[in-house]
Amino acid sequence: MVRKAAKSKSEENGLPEWAENEIKGANFQEYNVINRTGYFLDINEQKKKADIQLYEALPDGRTIIEEIEISDKSNISDFMKGFVYEYNIKISKAALSEHLVELLKTKYQLDIDEIYKFDLENAQMMNVESDNIPNIQDEEDDEK
Repeated sequence: MVRKAAKSKSEENGLPEWAENEIKGANFQEYNVINRTGYFLDINEQKKKADIQLYEALPDGRTIIEEIEISDKSNISDFMKGFVYEYNIKISKAALSEHLVELLKTKYQLDIDEIYKFDLENAQMMNVESDNIPNIQDEEDDEK
């Protein structure tokens, strides 16, 4: 009986183990701190992470950040979904090795030479009124 060598978990999911290790061990350098507005899609208090939707795109074009790290300076229990916030987002990036860049291009048709990490430094709820709130004065005028 011939036994096939067992594939590692990462290879079954598509990435070789060396590539997964490179990504996990990436050396991120602070790139920029930006302000954006948006709202929370999901908040995970145990992991201190959240998913946020932004009204203005990030420099790489995305408008959704999944599992953004929340600063210890912020009180995550005060955050609420469905409200508009102004976010201070720290962007860090790490370059990928030429070997990994080539693997991503040839095997996955991805043109990526760096990866990003996002940290939520601060979130301030904004006082935004909805356009759908009727004006009481207008209703009174309509009744006359």
